[in-house]
Amino acid sequence: MSDQARLDAFVREALTAGRSRSDIRTVLDDAGWPSAAVNEALGRYADVAFDPPVPRAAPATSPREAFLYLVAFSTLYLSAWHLGSLLFQFIDLALPDAAERPWGSQVARGRIRWAVAVLAVAFPVFLLVSRRVLLDLDPPRTGAVGRWLTWLTLFLATLVLLGNLAALIYQLLGGALTLRFLLKVLVVALIAGGLFGYYLRQLRRMDPPEPRP
Repeated sequence: MSDQARLDAFVREALTAGRSRSDIRTVLDDAGWPSAAVNEALGRYADVAFDPPVPRAAPATSPREAFLYLVAFSTLYLSAWHLGSLLFQFIDLALPDAAERPWGSQVARGRIRWAVAVLAVAFPVFLLVSRRVLLDLDPPRTGAVGRWLTWLTLFLATLVLLGNLAALIYQLLGGALTLRFLLKVLVVALIAGGLFGYYLRQLRRMDPPEPRP
């Protein structure tokens, strides 16, 4: 029997015996079980007064839900990328680099048009699909696809923030820090940081921590 199966069996027997969740968590913590594993085992059973313990329904992912999440996150990534590109081009136009070629402003305007076109399509779709997901699903019932994509978004946002910080330090050490570069770093930090904060809150709603005694 695996450790997780042993833990699940113990939690079920303890709940059947009438032990409180806080008591079960305390003895398992004292026995060295990881808090995440304990919360997962306790989370398998509804917090209702009934004997035997009532198992929670496992979140299932329907093809429709998978489709909605894939569209929502795909359009989110497109919107975030092209919003950053749009703001970068505005910064380049406002603070031109003397080393740029004469037609650099024309290239920037072309990129602005493309970024606006993508945002005009992708962002409304993201809002509509996200609203549909929120109306249809409670965060605690989010299936595997939604949870994986949420974790993936956190992972990507973390990589972007770390890379952004590394680029800032690199430029600082090289003495090449300019206002133009600082504004671009700020744009990346705001977009990636905003996504990280929002989806971290979503994960906490999906998997709320068990109250501690």
